[in-house]
Amino acid sequence: MRRLTLRGRLTLLYGGLFMVAGVVLLGVTYALFTANLGQKYQVIVKGTYLSPSAGPNRPPPTNDVYVMNKDGALLTGSDAERVMNEQREQVRQAAIKSMLTQGSVALLLVGGLAAGFGWLVAGRVLAPLHRVTDTARRIALTPSALHERIALKGPDDEVKNLADAFDTMVERLDHSFDGQRRFVANASHELRTPLTLGRALVEVAMHRRTASADVKELGESLLTINTRHEQLIEGLLILADSEKQLTTVYPVNLADVVTHVTAQLTSEATTAGVEVIRGPGDAPTRGDALLLERLVHNLVENGIRHNLPSGERWVRVVSKRVGDQVQVAVTNTGPEIRPYEVESLFKPFYRLGAERLVSTKGAGLGLSIVRSVTEAHAGTVTAVPREGGGLQVTVTLPLDPA
Repeated sequence: MRRLTLRGRLTLLYGGLFMVAGVVLLGVTYALFTANLGQKYQVIVKGTYLSPSAGPNRPPPTNDVYVMNKDGALLTGSDAERVMNEQREQVRQAAIKSMLTQGSVALLLVGGLAAGFGWLVAGRVLAPLHRVTDTARRIALTPSALHERIALKGPDDEVKNLADAFDTMVERLDHSFDGQRRFVANASHELRTPLTLGRALVEVAMHRRTASADVKELGESLLTINTRHEQLIEGLLILADSEKQLTTVYPVNLADVVTHVTAQLTSEATTAGVEVIRGPGDAPTRGDALLLERLVHNLVENGIRHNLPSGERWVRVVSKRVGDQVQVAVTNTGPEIRPYEVESLFKPFYRLGAERLVSTKGAGLGLSIVRSVTEAHAGTVTAVPREGGGLQVTVTLPLDPA
């Protein structure tokens, strides 16, 4: 037997509620109207009047209107007609007043009750739609949540068909992205071998006794290009790994990560003439320690490499706990960055300024990896230009509940 559609069920529900509310309103109005008509008014009698004082020779009966006033006096003729019209007008005015005042109050009360019941019923019927919306929003905000499914149970109606179609779409997207990640990882692994072999051949040629100055100069250029390609492949591998779903997480204190990374980059910072200022505050979270180390490493390394050519040059990295979250904030001096260019920095291979297109400082994946690792750990990353030049990047991650 075919089930009733959602549209049909909503129609029956709201139609039934409307009918029930109308019956209740009709009953209340009838009761109020009857109560007003039942009030005591002066007695109106229309018919034959026989005077009790009349004797056997009483006058013939007449078919006229007689009204007894409040004092008990009997009125006839035009006086009786006038009193009767006045009382009829009083009844009409009372009925109108009842309908306009008490009926309006009853309408508001019954309408409010009907709206309340309609709200509750609609919320119950549309609850599956809210579930679909929440799941879609989570997936939109967190690409690593593509593994989630709605898996809606219930009658085979429009909402379930929508949820099933959404699950099918997300499953295909998940398979597509997973295939892309596997391709990037496999291609990067395969490219490592020829690059390693090329580096070995160039170094052998450079260190021969018979190597001329031109050969050594050419070898240095080839090694520089080879190093840049290795950095690119390493960045692609990390980017592919960071976009995977984290299956195993462990407690990680970002204070330890900050201390370790700044110690690693001290030599590079000293060579570049950049002061590294660290503030490793307690910041416990849960995640992949290697990926979190790469996140902080990329932020500090970017601050060192893309700094001012001269003058005051520093990078400050601070970790701290903020409520039920932890943060790592890396601030550096550097060239002025316009606010509308900040979001573009997180795109893969995007660089500011044509002079950096052929730079050997990096592969252009630093901040892309930072964002990917952050989203894999259910966190957020924001960047704002620093007043006077440079950038401040803040990564926010959930606090370790333990």
